[in-house]
Amino acid sequence: MTAPARTRDDRAELTDLITAGAAQLATAWSILHTSQRTLLSRLAQIQGGRAAGAAQQVRTALVTFNAAVAEFDRRARAFVERWAAQDLPVAYRDGAVRALERAEADRSLFTWTATHQAAITGLTAPFWGDLIRRITEAVRRAQTFARAAQDAARSTLGVQTERLLEEHPLDTVIYANQARHPVHSWAGAALSWQGVVAANAGAINTARDELGSEWMECIDGPECGFTSHPDTDHANGTLRSIDEASMYPLAHHGCIRQWVPRPDLNGRSDIADGDPA
Repeated sequence: MTAPARTRDDRAELTDLITAGAAQLATAWSILHTSQRTLLSRLAQIQGGRAAGAAQQVRTALVTFNAAVAEFDRRARAFVERWAAQDLPVAYRDGAVRALERAEADRSLFTWTATHQAAITGLTAPFWGDLIRRITEAVRRAQTFARAAQDAARSTLGVQTERLLEEHPLDTVIYANQARHPVHSWAGAALSWQGVVAANAGAINTARDELGSEWMECIDGPECGFTSHPDTDHANGTLRSIDEASMYPLAHHGCIRQWVPRPDLNGRSDIADGDPA
């Protein structure tokens, strides 16, 4: 068998899948920010809750906002259900088929065996949970904002729009370190990580099960380390055992790593992890 062709990145379909998914998730999230601004605009017109009928107007505005939050929750959860049930398996299969092609093997060797089904289920369960937790947190933050906006509408100071937007940025995702990330950039990074991990898992598992490959060739950025980006053990163009590849399908968020099966190297005793391909 000849050595497989080295292709930097031919995963256009996977990229399109991730890009479309991130756009849909960001669109669902935009409901929160749009309804937030609408609520603040309406409350600012009620003159701090002192005008006649102001209390009822505030309640009506809040009902509308809460309905928008519920719509966001419904749309975002529906996307995550589809992403986990349909899109991630597509990414996994795409990685598996491309691995077979790169090894010059028949792409029909991939089928959804019990092993592959178990593998994708093991991936999608935590990935689904990660996204659902973000959605749940966004709903909680929206509810906290609604209470703050209601209090502001009833206060003598009135609604201070910019302060409320700064304190309750519903167009961002807030990480554990309190860093704020725009929703569209977070969605792209989160879905890219999940999609590429799924594709690489498909490639590695297929190399092991369908090809019996003992070694994988790593294609990566020239400066990327194997276990993390700053790792001095650079990954690109190296050979890794199938087990080590399974441990580090990617090194970090945004990683472009791909795996090429090398069954042509089976039985070689003169290869070590990290040797050049």
